[in-house]
Amino acid sequence: MADLELIHELLTPASTKILLFVLDGLGGLPVSAGGPTELEAAHTPNLDRLASEGMVGLHQPVGPGITPGSGPGHIGLFGYDAIRYQIGRGVLEALGVGFDLGPNDLAARGNFCTVDATGKITDRRAGRIPTERCRQLCDELRKIELPDVELFVEPVREHRFLIVLRAKGLEEGVSDSDPGHVGSPALDVTAERPEAEKAARLVRRFVAEARERLAGHAPANMVLLRGLARLPDWPKFPDVFGLRSVAVAQYPMYRGVAKLVGMDTAEAGATLDELLTTLEHVWPHYDFAFVHVKETDRAGEDGDFERKAKVIEEVDRYVPRLTALKPDVIIVTGDHSTPAALRSHSWHPVPFLLWSSSCRSDQVMRFGEKWCLEGGAGLSRSEDLMPLALAHAGRMTKFGA
Repeated sequence: MADLELIHELLTPASTKILLFVLDGLGGLPVSAGGPTELEAAHTPNLDRLASEGMVGLHQPVGPGITPGSGPGHIGLFGYDAIRYQIGRGVLEALGVGFDLGPNDLAARGNFCTVDATGKITDRRAGRIPTERCRQLCDELRKIELPDVELFVEPVREHRFLIVLRAKGLEEGVSDSDPGHVGSPALDVTAERPEAEKAARLVRRFVAEARERLAGHAPANMVLLRGLARLPDWPKFPDVFGLRSVAVAQYPMYRGVAKLVGMDTAEAGATLDELLTTLEHVWPHYDFAFVHVKETDRAGEDGDFERKAKVIEEVDRYVPRLTALKPDVIIVTGDHSTPAALRSHSWHPVPFLLWSSSCRSDQVMRFGEKWCLEGGAGLSRSEDLMPLALAHAGRMTKFGA
């Protein structure tokens, strides 16, 4: 487990720069016995060159056999113990859209979803409705009135939205209504501890009224809520690691998790070209940049092996623009695995490559799961990647006499 206090004590001044490039859900599986994963199937000459000049390995976001959500996956990549530093998705969505959470706020991530006549979920994402439609439906949900509570409903992107309940006495410990799969009804919202009963009662009422108001709005005729949480007070990334830090991400949630740990954030447009253009604009002003690509995860969750491989190939074509920035350390990886074969996040360790001029190169010449299994970096905890990056950037001194 990375010791944040020890790492901070070992920091030494330097002018070097670190780039963390995250392809969400990068890890995959073969769709047939003996076949390639999505990353292995992709044509990636630029990533392969970085792998051949650097070192590769696998990292475990939480622990063996544990499937991580996106929040824990990124918390680990930022150097924090994902088990110790847990946070609900609602806070990340709120921060990602710039909602100013206060001490009496309880936030939840919402999905518009589709249910059939019996109330069973047929699509957890309501066909990924356009963001403009999401805005219209959020306007409808804002009409809901809850007793002695200020209610905020904010669109995020496509089917995603945010709700915030503001009142004294709202505690964490409220269960999700999202079962995480289709074919069953939304779960009953319950208090997982006595102090959370007031909040659970209010959330149940919100869900019940949302069901009535959305009944005629198929495919978005119901809501699913998860990750009800309050804003925590954590050690901040720039202070712990001594890095002026920025997150460049297209989706609000990933800007949210970066903002939670104290990074600056930059919106990145809708395309890879716009993403890289934003990075190039902010790069001179920071020591560390976290860059996030979502489309790999989307393709994996849709079960589309070929599209996921093509997204990886498209990213590879932009690698020369990354190296042109002359970072001293580059890490390319994912926050978790999302194999198209499973159509969901999975517990499989995630491939990563680390490139720097001070790398002890291994014999691996390509970037993919089976080559990472043979790589010199071995199997690491996700939280250990940041100390490795700092060391390769000449930003940590020796420990002890």
